[in-house]
Amino acid sequence: MATSKPFLWGAATSAFQIEGSSESGERGTNIWDVYCEIPGKIAGQGTGLNTCDHVRRYRDDVALMNALNLRAYRFSISWPRVIPQGTGALNAAGLDFYDRLVDELVAAGIVPCATLYHWDLPNALQEEQSGWEHSDTANHFAEFSSIIFKRLGDRVKHWFTINEPWCIAYGGYIGGGFAPGIQDRARGFQVGHQLLRAHALAVAAFRSGGYDGEIGIGLNSEFMFPASDSKQDHDAAQRALLDMAGWFGDPVWFGDYPDEMRSAYGDMLPQFSDEDQELLTRSIDFIATNYYFSDVVRATPGQHPMAYERAPCPNRPTTAMGWPIVPEGLESLLIWLSDRYGKLPVYLTENGMAKENETVEDGCVHDPERIEYIRTHFEAARRAMEKGVDLRGYFVWSLIDNLEWAHGFAKRFGLVHCDFETQVRTIKDSGLWYADWIARGGWDAIESPQHLDLSSAGERGK
Repeated sequence: MATSKPFLWGAATSAFQIEGSSESGERGTNIWDVYCEIPGKIAGQGTGLNTCDHVRRYRDDVALMNALNLRAYRFSISWPRVIPQGTGALNAAGLDFYDRLVDELVAAGIVPCATLYHWDLPNALQEEQSGWEHSDTANHFAEFSSIIFKRLGDRVKHWFTINEPWCIAYGGYIGGGFAPGIQDRARGFQVGHQLLRAHALAVAAFRSGGYDGEIGIGLNSEFMFPASDSKQDHDAAQRALLDMAGWFGDPVWFGDYPDEMRSAYGDMLPQFSDEDQELLTRSIDFIATNYYFSDVVRATPGQHPMAYERAPCPNRPTTAMGWPIVPEGLESLLIWLSDRYGKLPVYLTENGMAKENETVEDGCVHDPERIEYIRTHFEAARRAMEKGVDLRGYFVWSLIDNLEWAHGFAKRFGLVHCDFETQVRTIKDSGLWYADWIARGGWDAIESPQHLDLSSAGERGK
C-alpha cells in the first residue's frame, strides 16, 4: 500500500460552479451561461453568475482548506475567464486571478492540482464553429493550455486536461441534459473524438515544454456488475464498462477506441489519423477517475448497439441524486482501470454524496450519512490498494456547496455549507470528520464516525 510520495488527501471544485463572474477577472460567456437562461433547464433557475463568489473570497476559501487539513486542492481554470472569446485576446485580470490562487495555495502548503477544462466552453466557439464538434476547437484548447502551462507550470505539478469527457459528449450531445442540450449520437461521438484530440494536443504541448510534473485526463465511470451469473450478463457488463470507461480510457493509452465499440457503432465512430494516434498513445502519466455509484447490467441482444441495458439495483440506499450507494464498486473500478491501463498511478479525482435541504443549526450542519458514505468509500479504496492499485490521491467532491449544474442549488455535496444569499461558509460535520481523518494519518484512522471527536477537528467556518 505504501507510495513513494505523500498521499494527496484533497477536495475538488470547478470554476463555473463556484467562482461567479463579478469584479476580479470578469469572464466571457460560456455555454452553461446560455443553457442556464433556457426556461426549465436548471432547477430553481440557478445560474453561475454568483454561486459561491469564490473569485473575491478565494483567500477565505483557502483558509477553510487549511481548517480541513487538506493536502491538495483540485480546481479548474475557466477558459472564458482567461480568453473570453476562446481564442484571441487575453483577459489579464482573469489570468492574474489564477496566479494569485495558486500562490495562496502554495503559501498554505496545499498542493495545487489544475483541471484545464471542466465543461465551460467559451460560447463564442459554440456559436461561431459549433463548439467541440469542430476540429479547430481542439487546436484552440491546446493554445489555451499552453498559456496556462507557461503562467502556472512553475508551481502546478499535477494537471488534468479535461474533466469527464463522457459527460460532455453523452450528457451534452446524446442524452441532452447538459449544455448545449443536443440529442444526436453521431454528433456526440464527434464531440468525444475532438475532446480526445484536444487532450492529446494539450499533453503534447506540456511534454514539449519540458514542464516538471505529470498530466492526464479526468475519466468518470460507474462499475458495471452483471445482473446474474450467466456468461451473457458477465460479457454485457464488460461491454458496458468499455462503452463508458473505455470510450475515453482506451484512446489515451492504446491510441484507439475499444474493438467492441468499433464493431458495435461502425462508421458512426470517427477514425483517428496516424498523427492523432501517435499523440494519443500513452498520453497519460496516471489514471484519474471520478466515482459516485455503480450499476447492474444485463444482456439485451438487439436493443442497444452494444447489447446491454442497466437493470434495477434494488435494496440499495441512494443519495439525493437518486444514485445507489455502492462503495464496493469503487474497489472494483479502481482495480479494472489499473489492470487495463498499465498499472499506472491512480488518482480518485471526485467522490462524494449529495444531500438536500441541509441547514445550519446552532452553527452546525449535521450530515452523518455523508460521513458514512465517505468512510465506506475510503475503506473500498484501501482494499483496492491492498490488491495492487497504486492510489496516490483522493479528492472529495466537493469542497463547498455549489451550483450542481442542471440540478441548480438544491443538491449539496460540500464539506462546507454555503449560504448562497449571505455567502457565509460553515464547515459541516463531514468536513470536521475529514479534517480529523487526515490529522490522524488517513488509512490508519478508520473507525466509526461516532467515535471521533469532531470538536477538535477545526473551526466551523467564517
